[in-house]
Amino acid sequence: MPAAPNPDRALTGLALRLFAIFCLASMAALIKLAEAHGASLVEILFHRQLWAVPVVMAWLAAGDGLGTIRTTRFGAHVGRTAVGLAGMVFNFGAILLLPLAEATTLSFTVPIFATILGALALRETVGRHRWSAVVIGFAGVLIVAQPSGGHFPLIGTLVGLTAAFFVATVAILLRQLGKTESAGTTVFWFSLLSVPPLAIAYAFDFHPHDWTVWAMLLAIGLVGGVGQLALTGALRYAPVSTVVPMDYSSLVWATLYGWTFFGMLPTPYTWIGAPIIIASGLYIVWREQRRGAPVSAADTPA
Repeated sequence: MPAAPNPDRALTGLALRLFAIFCLASMAALIKLAEAHGASLVEILFHRQLWAVPVVMAWLAAGDGLGTIRTTRFGAHVGRTAVGLAGMVFNFGAILLLPLAEATTLSFTVPIFATILGALALRETVGRHRWSAVVIGFAGVLIVAQPSGGHFPLIGTLVGLTAAFFVATVAILLRQLGKTESAGTTVFWFSLLSVPPLAIAYAFDFHPHDWTVWAMLLAIGLVGGVGQLALTGALRYAPVSTVVPMDYSSLVWATLYGWTFFGMLPTPYTWIGAPIIIASGLYIVWREQRRGAPVSAADTPA
């Protein structure tokens, strides 16, 4: 008979996931603060990836060793990096254009887009249950965005949804990469390969700053790197279906940071629409688990 799941390992996985979400929510607040103090989107992206590289290398060295970065699928990593960078541009753009709580809520649509892409790109069979969840999820988006209400920029909503689309696309790519590559290898190559193109863009967009802004940019990279590794580490102890519900704790942190640093609280529409989007995403994850679909660390990229 199979061994019973270890509850201590599950609790460790849940704790790591909660810590990861705290780190990524903190990174989002730092991004918004850095931009408010004069940092550009290009600068933020460059420092996010640059300072994550030593964090990832230290993690690999302390674990399976730096030899694990060897790969025979360099081209696949390049493609993942291109899509991942596009997703980061839109993700960080949404953070800058929208209140933190609303930007976070729109990121919850990733399972919805992943379902659509799985059906279109991978020819996965999607039944009426998950299609219904997709429709309900987008209804929640309409409630949050209120396209005719004008309570926050429509362009911000579109940027946030585009970010979720790219994150879902990355998840599809990483399912393919995950057949031969470890999560640590994938994180390393994404971090490393994204630095040169960002450095070129940064060379044309460099600005002097005071020490507080430099500290924020450094913290964005370090906190983001630690958060990404904690996401991966959580899945060593507990399955995706167990830890994914912890992701929605990011709305609590986004609300707290938005109120503390920017004096902004979620709109009433967000409080109505967010639970609908969250319920849709959780239902999709539950259906994926029930039908035995392969889910890995790749399905929750940072």
